[in-house]
Amino acid sequence: MKYRGIRKIGIMTKNEFSALTSWQERIKSTGKPVYIYGMGNGADKILRQLDRLGVRCSGVFASDAFARHNTFHGMTVTTLAEAEKQSGDMMILLGFGSSLPDVMAHIDSIADRHELIAPEVSVIGDGAFEKEVFLDRFEEAQAAYDRLDGEASRACFELLTKFKITGDLEWLRQAFTISPADKDRFECGAESAVILDLGAYNGDTALELASACKGYSRLIAVEPEKKNFQKLIRNTAALDSIEYINAAAWSHECELSFCSSAGRMAAVGDGGKTVRAVSVDGLLGSGRCDLIKYDVEGADKEAILGSKDTIRRWCPKICTAVYHRPYDYFELINLIGGIRPDYSFRLTQDVYYPAWETNITAYI
Repeated sequence: MKYRGIRKIGIMTKNEFSALTSWQERIKSTGKPVYIYGMGNGADKILRQLDRLGVRCSGVFASDAFARHNTFHGMTVTTLAEAEKQSGDMMILLGFGSSLPDVMAHIDSIADRHELIAPEVSVIGDGAFEKEVFLDRFEEAQAAYDRLDGEASRACFELLTKFKITGDLEWLRQAFTISPADKDRFECGAESAVILDLGAYNGDTALELASACKGYSRLIAVEPEKKNFQKLIRNTAALDSIEYINAAAWSHECELSFCSSAGRMAAVGDGGKTVRAVSVDGLLGSGRCDLIKYDVEGADKEAILGSKDTIRRWCPKICTAVYHRPYDYFELINLIGGIRPDYSFRLTQDVYYPAWETNITAYI
């Protein structure tokens, strides 16, 4: 399908994005056996995408330490060498994420020998990035692109879009180079700053925020998962003026079903335990706010909506993850920009396979 108009994202027109072969199309048209590398939550989601595409999964492989004596959806998990011996040339779908240099280098070495795709599936919930959906929402993506400050952010946006459409890691590797992680995103020049850490996890970002915003007067750390919350308190006990709230960040105060999981992946979802939810506006009232960090595992939209009065009144610096759902990287820019049209935005991509740890910084 061809799309009318001359609107562009970077140097790419809508028709040029349309001409890219999507990762779904690449999988459906391959004549090779299709293997999944990994056997975690991401691999589950990719297997469901294969079912939706009507493509049979030929097998699953993992590193030697994880392959032995394991099964995945009834398939014996092999090593790569065993898969190669069985099937020869194959298409490989990356089913997990990592920022470890040796793991990423191993993925690159596999991609040198086989066609490797990193499908853009939703980190939280099901679903995946679809080219046709993106093209139907192109004006929204263009609006977010137009809000970005600087060539690096705009180039990153274009490269991430190409990666999300194609699943080709080469586009993602270029994004690492063009738009490295924003090392200054937690800095706040306000005196006696009031800071909110939403999705505080084990306190790692609270420590970063306290270090970057020297002289802060109040740091509010919000974390819903109980084990993470206990680690948060232990790890930040030496900080001054820190307040702890064991709750989920949301659009309003209520109770939510919350699925507890190891590490950062705990998230709002059906079938979990009931947790308290709070909003930034409810916590602060009309009180001052200088910086808000959001990393709330897919509840980012709701947490931002729960901050809209604070954002309008105080224009805090905003640091938020935009990778939990496939279209967050433009939806959340437009959401914040709709609340305060005078915000500028930086988009950055940390070194990570696949495109996790994508972040925006909003500022006046």
